[in-house]
Amino acid sequence: MNVHPPAWCHWEQEDLLLNLRIQPKASRDAFIAPYGNQYRVQITAPPVDGQANTHLLKFVAKSFGVGRAQVELVGGTKSRNKVIRVRAPRRFPVDGCCG
Repeated sequence: MNVHPPAWCHWEQEDLLLNLRIQPKASRDAFIAPYGNQYRVQITAPPVDGQANTHLLKFVAKSFGVGRAQVELVGGTKSRNKVIRVRAPRRFPVDGCCG
């Protein structure tokens, strides 16, 4: 059986890279569903003065069981489309997440 990883995540050595589509100012923080080659994520923070980016990185760190310093915004600083690096994730909050 040939198993392919989802298009929205891939490994680079010990690091997991996530392609995310962010919905700021949502009612809750949550991983929602695949969205093309991205994964849709809702966060409660508004997209003002980097608040959404900061909140997203904290949410991803908590969700993957790592410290905030282990999560980095690689691309999409001013976009809803983000690329996030998670160094050595300890858990996988999303089914099929390259785990």
